Amino acid sequence: MFGRWMFSRTELSALTINCTLKRSKPGEPSSTARMLGEVENEFRKLGVKVESIRAADLNLLPGVSSDEGAGDDWPAVRRRIMAADILVIGTPIWLGQPSSVCKRVLELMDAFLSEADDSNGHMPSFGKVAGVAVVGNEDGAHHVCAEVFQALVDVGFTIPASASTYWVGEAMGDTNYVDLDATPEKTAGTTRTLARLTAHLAGVLKASSYPSIKK
Repeated sequence: MFGRWMFSRTELSALTINCTLKRSKPGEPSSTARMLGEVENEFRKLGVKVESIRAADLNLLPGVSSDEGAGDDWPAVRRRIMAADILVIGTPIWLGQPSSVCKRVLELMDAFLSEADDSNGHMPSFGKVAGVAVVGNEDGAHHVCAEVFQALVDVGFTIPASASTYWVGEAMGDTNYVDLDATPEKTAGTTRTLARLTAHLAGVLKASSYPSIKK
């Protein structure tokens, strides 16, 4: 049985970023929000503190720096990423790709590459663990996961085993994840696995950080 932490009881925190194209509106639920809500519930069962952000509600200016100037909401988002041990990106599939909002979030994290610590070579995201949640009514979840995972690795996050969960409906169908009466057993299982393994690895890295990569 999976205990809270078999190796450490250090409190962990997770941040989910919902990259749906929809802004928050009463009475208009989001499939990505439902999926991330299930991820968040699994984290809470493990004692992980969870916060969430809906990126479409914010003004995230285009660019690859940590502050694109007046009116940019990214600096506040970056602070919340830095405060968390685990980051989960949730995105729908559009045209077989991660959403444009997801790509905007990933592009802004490109700034981490130039923000490595001079003493040890670590990017700000070193020691943080990431996962991905994907929903759509077409095929393409594995492709989307691969794209997002590669970007997250490039900017310094660590990806544990089986750190993705997804659901896709019938090709050219009109049923969305948010419309399902119950979560499919397979998806519930991958969501649970994502939470457990990201939390486990985050605890390991928090207890024993990466070594310096400087000469």
